[in-house]
Amino acid sequence: MAQKKLQRFEAIKSFPNVLQYPEGIAGKWNDFFKNNQPITLELACGKGEYAVGLAKLYPQRNFIGVDLKGNRIYIGAKKCLAENIQNAGFLRTQIEQIDQYFIKDEVKEIWITFPDPQLRKSRAKKRLTHPKFLRLYQKMLVPGGSIHLKTDSPVLFTFTKMVIDMYGLVLHDHSENIYAKPIVEPELQIVTYYESLDIAQSKQVYYICFSLPDTTLPLIDDLLQERIKENEATVD
Repeated sequence: MAQKKLQRFEAIKSFPNVLQYPEGIAGKWNDFFKNNQPITLELACGKGEYAVGLAKLYPQRNFIGVDLKGNRIYIGAKKCLAENIQNAGFLRTQIEQIDQYFIKDEVKEIWITFPDPQLRKSRAKKRLTHPKFLRLYQKMLVPGGSIHLKTDSPVLFTFTKMVIDMYGLVLHDHSENIYAKPIVEPELQIVTYYESLDIAQSKQVYYICFSLPDTTLPLIDDLLQERIKENEATVD
C-alpha cells in the first residue's frame, strides 16, 4: 500500500490538472482553466467525487477539489484526465492556508462534503464550519456566495446551525435527511466514498446551505466554545 501511495504522489507531479502548494496562483485561476467561468471549491475533497460530479453537471462552471492527501486527489484527477473533464482541477494544500491561493471575490461557492466531524470538543476549532475557517472563506467568496455542508454527523450539523445563529449568518436551506425529501436536487445526489461507507451508521445525511455577511464576523469564539461544552455530549 505504501508503494502505491508513493506511485500516486509521483504521478500527480505530471498531471496538468493538479497544483501542489503553488506560488502566485491567487487571482490567476482563470488562466489555469483558460476561461472566466465562476469557481466552486470542494474542501477536504478526498477522491474528488463532488468536484468531478459537479463539473459534469455544470460544464459552464469551474471546480477545484482541495485536499492535503495527494494519493486521494490522484483518483479524481486521473478520472478527469481519462474523461476529458476540463472544468475541474485539484489543489493540494492545507485548508488552513486556503486564503493564500485565492483573492477577494474569486470563489463563487464552497462545498464541504463528509469532512472529519472532529467530534472531540477540544478539536472543535478544526471543524470546517468553525468561524476560524469561515473568516478564511470570507476573504475569497463573492458577496452572498453559498457554503454547502453535507454530512452524516448530527454533531457537525447541530454545531453548524449554532454557528449560523450565533454569528448572524444567512441560512438558505437545511435538511436533517436529504433522502427523505420528495425531490432531491441533482447536486445532493452525488455520493462520495465516505458517504457510501456510512461511518455514522445512521443512513441519514444532513445538509445545510448558508452564506456569510459582508461585515466582519463577531469575535465571540470563546462564547461558542462554552456553548459547545454545554450542548454536546462528552467526547474526549
